[in-house]
Amino acid sequence: MTAQRCLVTGGSGNLGRAICLELARTGAKVALTFHEDAAGAEATRSALGGNAIAIQGSVTDAAHADAAVAAVVQAWGGLDVLINNAAITQVLPFALVEEADWDRVMAVNVKGAYLMARAALRPMIRQKAGRILNVGAFGQGRVTPAPVHYAASKGALAGLTDALAREVARHGILVNLVDPGILEGGLGRAAPASRLADYVEQHPAGRFGSFDELARSIVWLCSPANTFITGAQIPIDGGI
Repeated sequence: MTAQRCLVTGGSGNLGRAICLELARTGAKVALTFHEDAAGAEATRSALGGNAIAIQGSVTDAAHADAAVAAVVQAWGGLDVLINNAAITQVLPFALVEEADWDRVMAVNVKGAYLMARAALRPMIRQKAGRILNVGAFGQGRVTPAPVHYAASKGALAGLTDALAREVARHGILVNLVDPGILEGGLGRAAPASRLADYVEQHPAGRFGSFDELARSIVWLCSPANTFITGAQIPIDGGI
């Protein structure tokens, strides 16, 4: 089987690194993007070894999105998998969210996914095959409500996933979204301590998830083993 050619956004962080390493364990060729954390990106690239690629830039920049995809295509002849993992959040009451805060969260979490997917679809449509996986909202607002602007951005991402999956299915491209539970060390840990305690108390397993657990599910959804799941919004949260 030919190794998958993969691009992961936000590859300098904990979840991005876990996804990249899990892809590499399957034999995939892996490229990652990062914005500011050069040390984190280098840690991921070094852990991957071989011919892994790290590309700096903002997912909100169309030129960066196009360049990142072009780098993968030039290096490996095509692109099989895009994982839109890059995201930001703020824990703020809605009344204190400034317009700039709203715009920044929407730009990274929604526009970034749009720009990366648009760029990735060009080689995928030519290949008549591909996988796009979007990472949705931590906790899905259940038990631990997400900040409003973050929740709104991830709601938009769910809509993008559903509509795009329907549009590109005829090209052999699958598009899915996963909604993680709160992960140990993840974005959701910025929530107030009392809410986190409630989450753990009500969780069937009594714990947060791990980056590796989520990464394994994401990589399977993007693998050749998944041939017919598309347009899905899948909770990976331990059943809470």
